[in-house]
Amino acid sequence: MEKFGKSQSVTRVEDVRFLKGTGRYVDDIAPVHALHGFVFRSPVAHAIITQLDVSAARSCAGVQAVITAEDLREADVDLHIEATILKNLDGSRAADPFRPVLATQRVRFVGEPIAMVIAQTLEQARDAAENIVFEYQDLPVHLALKAGGEPLHEEAPDNIAFDWGMGDQAATEAVFETAAHRVALDIADNRIIVASIEPRGCFAEWEEDRLHVSVNGQGVWPTKSRLAKMLKLSPEQVRVTNPDVGGGFGMKGMNYPETFVCAHAARVLQRPVRWMSERTEAMLSDNAGRDLTSLAELAFDENHKMLAYRVTSKCNLGAYNSQYAQPIQTELFAKVLMGTYDVQTTWLAVKGVFTNTTQVDAYRGAGRPEAIFVLERLMDHAARELNVDPLALRRKNFIAPDAFPYRSATGEVYDVGQFAKVLSHAEASADMNGFVNRKQKSAMAGKLRGLGLCYYIESILGDKDESAKVIFKDDGMVDILVGTQSNGQGHETVFAQFLSDQTGIPADHIRVVQGDSDLIARGGGTGGSRSGTVQANATLQTVAVMQKAFRAFLSDKLDVDADQIVFDDERFRAPGSNLSPTFLEVADMARAAGREDLMQHSAYAVLDSRSFPNGAHICEVEIDPDTGAVEVARYSVVDDFGNLLNPMLVEGQVHGGVAQGIGQAISEHVVYDDQGQLLSASFMDYAVPRAKDVPFYQFETEPLPTTTNVMGMKGCGEAGTVGALAAVSNAVHDALSCRGVRQLDMPFTPLRVWEALNQADVAAE
Repeated sequence: MEKFGKSQSVTRVEDVRFLKGTGRYVDDIAPVHALHGFVFRSPVAHAIITQLDVSAARSCAGVQAVITAEDLREADVDLHIEATILKNLDGSRAADPFRPVLATQRVRFVGEPIAMVIAQTLEQARDAAENIVFEYQDLPVHLALKAGGEPLHEEAPDNIAFDWGMGDQAATEAVFETAAHRVALDIADNRIIVASIEPRGCFAEWEEDRLHVSVNGQGVWPTKSRLAKMLKLSPEQVRVTNPDVGGGFGMKGMNYPETFVCAHAARVLQRPVRWMSERTEAMLSDNAGRDLTSLAELAFDENHKMLAYRVTSKCNLGAYNSQYAQPIQTELFAKVLMGTYDVQTTWLAVKGVFTNTTQVDAYRGAGRPEAIFVLERLMDHAARELNVDPLALRRKNFIAPDAFPYRSATGEVYDVGQFAKVLSHAEASADMNGFVNRKQKSAMAGKLRGLGLCYYIESILGDKDESAKVIFKDDGMVDILVGTQSNGQGHETVFAQFLSDQTGIPADHIRVVQGDSDLIARGGGTGGSRSGTVQANATLQTVAVMQKAFRAFLSDKLDVDADQIVFDDERFRAPGSNLSPTFLEVADMARAAGREDLMQHSAYAVLDSRSFPNGAHICEVEIDPDTGAVEVARYSVVDDFGNLLNPMLVEGQVHGGVAQGIGQAISEHVVYDDQGQLLSASFMDYAVPRAKDVPFYQFETEPLPTTTNVMGMKGCGEAGTVGALAAVSNAVHDALSCRGVRQLDMPFTPLRVWEALNQADVAAE
């Protein structure tokens, strides 16, 4: 393999083993003699447990153990799965009810884990679970996104988990009272199932009085610390590894009960224990995404300049607080509350509601797609209500280029931005001038055509700090140990590429090592589009450490002052010397001299400021009014990601994010019946987007390097989804507006669109 060029579109190296079927996923690498776990789950949404008898199951063939909450309690296992808790408007602490690893006394959603059967084979474990006697007394099921109903927890008697707000409520109200124009819209953001291609799984084993847990998550350290706490182990007794992962999207960033039960079982039985979710089981038990409603309101002056913005939301938490659920639709939503618009008077009020459903937490974007969706839906609606061009309305209200650095109403500091320039690029890229002709052509075919715009901005989240370690191996290879965790993004390619760019070490001599708490002392995992920027920053610091150490070594060898030795991206050079060794050659010299201390170098780096990727998504849809079928006909994206490490991988990230946004907007729909039974618990009933549902994307960039890191990079992992929801929704509404449809909520399924058109026709008669 030739040396990578800087910031080139290098093909992903890890894909070779994935396509050959030699990836090391958790279900592939579990010990062959491991016992199998099967989870017995609640068949009802809300009930008091009156009897749980597992004795018959324990006597079944092949069964080694059946573990219940009582067994965990007797073993002094901490049963509580912790969560991040907010402060209410009045300063009190939001509801933090006990969330057990396995159900105790009551079940609160269909799919809640009650017991785990451990047997020699999965079939034996599944058969034994049929012998568990589970009796219960039904309780009323609460599904409504409002206060009231049968309380799920004593800490929330009205099922309101928190009542939170940010901004100046009084000032915002005063502006609305005197504004020349006021526009409001009720907007629902539908619940989705994450449906990663690889469901959740793990295995646990004891190795010389140490616990090893392998989990297909988004990092190892939160799991390591929680395992140590729950099982009363020292941190040194716990090793967590994270192998190849087939998609995470935020859902795999949390701790789940099965991991802790497998760990306990492995310790008790002194045998490895493995568990792998089945697809319907995953749909019942994985954290869901989105699921909120918002009343959004904008105040304008007589010239259509925005004066104030107000959002009042209710978000579904599910039956318990998941790990990051409370901050998602509050603090993270607020990160980009006002988007790219110059408005300082805002008020965001959010109530979280407990319901008898699966927990809701982060899903690709975690709060930022929800915030931009609400804002950009309202912007297009306002343009229609005020009878102005939607692009002109946005341009009038963009933060001006000379206003940067700009502190938003919610405290985020945008360092740079050229929003109008990006929008103009997108307008040309999407051939918006040709839309009228395309619309006429659709009309001649009996179709409705609509165009939708979303201008988004993203706030990069997650830990600001990260570590990197570079090890020169005896076989001539170089390992870079990283604290992030790939879930399929291409980290092995881009991190090797970046280290190669900075050192001249050929990329095919670099191995990326990740996901092992024994090898890497600390790290932030993946999430919040953080990986590229924070890991590259840590790698730069490590390279600086390496250069300093190698210069000092060469200083003695070449009899030249270390300050006179320079590195030109490929070789070290010194005045008066004809030697110009590469990094690998200096490492060989150091090894021959017995300098093993020069074989490892590490650094820990912190990014004090965040970057804010932004861009414009322009979507065109075509709707068949006879059937209600919606086709995404054209899709164009122009992003400002700053400097790019690998444009090909960036485009791939955007493609995937847009596909997930189109899926939520067009087809994905979680349905519970009135008893809390999940009716969309298979791919027969839950419609993730297929290839035919997405068009070929037009993707271009208009880069403006950020000042928040020396690489000038802005994260890209979640941006596609952040922009897609409103772009598709606005296109659908644009197409339907000519038939009198004013507001329709996602997903835009054929039935829903057809009914809206017919209701509008009846109303117009």
